[in-house]
Amino acid sequence: MEGFQFDVLQRGWPLLMDGLKVTLGLSAAAFALALVLGIGVGVLRSESSWFRRLLSPYVEVFRGTPLLIQLFFIYYGLPSVGITLSSTAAGVLGLGLNGGAYISEIIRGALFSVPCGQKEAATALGLSRLQALGYVVMPQALRTATPPLVNAFSATLKESSLVSVLAITELTRASQLIYTRTFRAFEVYLAVGLLYFALIYAVSRLSRRLEQQKAFSPAA
Repeated sequence: MEGFQFDVLQRGWPLLMDGLKVTLGLSAAAFALALVLGIGVGVLRSESSWFRRLLSPYVEVFRGTPLLIQLFFIYYGLPSVGITLSSTAAGVLGLGLNGGAYISEIIRGALFSVPCGQKEAATALGLSRLQALGYVVMPQALRTATPPLVNAFSATLKESSLVSVLAITELTRASQLIYTRTFRAFEVYLAVGLLYFALIYAVSRLSRRLEQQKAFSPAA
């Protein structure tokens, strides 16, 4: 039995770091898209029964099908109807659409957690429906939704590994390339697993801290 070979990691470390940068950039872009979509869809579905019926198929489809299939469809399927995207654009779009469906439910639940009296009081003071939502209801809802949103970013980080199937050299793809050169699966995938764990652990700690601040805040 051969021992642990640190030289495998030393030679492959620059490629892993490059992959890590791609993973972070891809995840940040996808989460930004998911956040915009999720807030928009969540607000519309909570405010209007017509929008709820119109947007429900988007939420149900992207929550009810595997992300991998969604990525394949966007990258390999859409060119059949004349829509061709780069692998990076397809990865960001797939992760963003998938994450947006989940975030919309987080936002919708947070909006419903705000007492109805808050909106009624704002309306009684002369605010329009949109002003009441923007100045009174949404700030309270976002405060409630912040810890789950941090967890959603953690999920996006983990799911970003799936874009390796689109030949994007992010962290998982980088590890596969190193393995094909060295055939040292133990060292390579252990290092990649530890890198993912460090990222997710840091995000999880942030989420716990936000939850504690919310619990001990006088306004909670």
